[in-house]
Amino acid sequence: MIDIRNNTTQTEFDFSIIRRAAFLTLSAHKSEGYELSILLTNDDHIAELNQEYRSIDSPTDVLAFPMLENDENSFINSKILGDVVISLETAERQAKTEKHPLEDEVAFLTVHGILHLFGYDHHTPEGARKMFSEQTAILQKMQVDIKRNDDFV
Repeated sequence: MIDIRNNTTQTEFDFSIIRRAAFLTLSAHKSEGYELSILLTNDDHIAELNQEYRSIDSPTDVLAFPMLENDENSFINSKILGDVVISLETAERQAKTEKHPLEDEVAFLTVHGILHLFGYDHHTPEGARKMFSEQTAILQKMQVDIKRNDDFV
């Protein structure tokens, strides 16, 4: 189950793009039975979450909160993957800067966030290579051509 919520004033956004990005990412990991939630929010709200959970006092484009493992690396609930939070305000700015549709940017951020839920990260060159390779493969299936890998290392 993929639960998508929008707490922004942006009401014309096509959720089917998010659903497709999520489904393809889950399918790529043979995890179609997992549950996850995706929240579209604004910069103020994501900045609060970023401060609370990462001690970073600024907005960001996407946050991921995995629920597969706790601090002792044991399974909490094997069917709940976690939560992804996307700032539509930041996504809009990034889409304008990169000159591509907002929907493509949000698809990119959805895939990126869900890969973090699966444990991918980009803090080392090897981790970045694996994550961005997987991210690119999923986005290609959606015909979304966004490659900003260097921005994330």
